[in-house]
Amino acid sequence: MAACSSNPPPPQWPAEAKGGSERATEAWLGGNSRIEAAEFNRARAELASTGQVALVARLELLRCATRVASLVVEPCAGFEALAQDAAPAEQAYARYLAGTAQAGDAALLPEVHRALLGNASPDTALASIQDPLSRLVAAGVLFRSGRATPGVIATAVDTASARGWRRPLLAWLQLQQQRAQASGDAAAVAALQRRIDLVAPPR
Repeated sequence: MAACSSNPPPPQWPAEAKGGSERATEAWLGGNSRIEAAEFNRARAELASTGQVALVARLELLRCATRVASLVVEPCAGFEALAQDAAPAEQAYARYLAGTAQAGDAALLPEVHRALLGNASPDTALASIQDPLSRLVAAGVLFRSGRATPGVIATAVDTASARGWRRPLLAWLQLQQQRAQASGDAAAVAALQRRIDLVAPPR
């Protein structure tokens, strides 16, 4: 009877891929690499089943964005394998994540990220981004492009802390501590170390 129905059920892959990508993102930010890998692979398999390069490329870029948000400096290898077939918007976002985007890329980026390529100060541009993950990604881009001010770092720390995202919080606290060490602020270094010890997972 189902085979003869004029209203076939909707495909399963959109919901499965969306759920897997969301769970993978939360797992990575929370510091659970094992769950992140399993959920990411599940989401990628669902998208790959469609044969649509754009969908898989966007998932790979999302994964790379979580690394940028956590100050993990590495090539976006998953996207690079698809780059030659990716759309201009996806290529522009990949350049943005690498900290190498140019002014001409702004129109191709998601709207929330365009301000970083304009004339606004890094602190002002970051403050205009409401979504927490997008704000952390933007802060990571500022770091990769050498524009992370103390205000940018403080905003990233506060954003990760408010969400309980252990991995980026530790990364930004450690960067904050390095800056304090460089300036000779021993009291700030000690205070930050106590906070790092609190956040760090037990060994």
